[in-house]
Amino acid sequence: MSAAAPPFRLDGRRVLVTGAGRGIGLAIARACAASGAEVTLCARSADEIGAAAEALRGEGLKAEALPADVTDVAGFAALIAALPAFDAFVNNAGTNRPKPLADVTVEDYDAVLGLNLRSAIFAAKAVTARMIEAGRGGSVINMSSQMGHVGAASRTLYCASKWGLEGFTRALAVELAPHRIRVNTICPTFVETPMTEPYFRDPAFRAEVLGKIPLGRVGRVEEVAAAAVFLASEAAALMTGSALMLDGGWTAL
Repeated sequence: MSAAAPPFRLDGRRVLVTGAGRGIGLAIARACAASGAEVTLCARSADEIGAAAEALRGEGLKAEALPADVTDVAGFAALIAALPAFDAFVNNAGTNRPKPLADVTVEDYDAVLGLNLRSAIFAAKAVTARMIEAGRGGSVINMSSQMGHVGAASRTLYCASKWGLEGFTRALAVELAPHRIRVNTICPTFVETPMTEPYFRDPAFRAEVLGKIPLGRVGRVEEVAAAAVFLASEAAALMTGSALMLDGGWTAL
């Protein structure tokens, strides 16, 4: 008799998503909630995530808002320490300031590396501490990028942050395996979101990007969300320290 297929469902699980007010983060929150999870949407804008959580509840889903700034390491840690442990954490908050290195400032460095790497590391520290205390395992999903595996002009800071996040993910996966906490990354290619939409207004930029994607199109937020549901579910129970590429073939070239 064959074993039952592992579920792609998240029924009864608590999921925290940072950067959840819009774009990829909101799509992930919705997909996790639609898969049965109790989702906590986290972002700096209380109004934005409050409205997003209310909209999800209006769809009959379980969602609540947690206004917080992940760059406030101590403040975020205090909030998480006061909450019940989460079963899955989507470490999604991030930013980008594309420009040639000659134009990069210290302030640019602090903004990009501060959010994409420093805050991601310490947010994971806070959430996994509670997972360890709860003793029931868990899943950490760090939002990386294809740019964590390749290089690109005007992306020095972004690539540095995502390559760093990839290394952090692998090390943390080894460290937390005894606690049955899995740690993986999702690595999308360009996805049309409010953050990337201004760039795609430039026909030359769009043509350049599509020329590097064998599948010939950019990603959709729903596709990234589906990957997050998979990694949070028992269907990915043996997957840790891995990078899930959603790049349309960019890194295969």
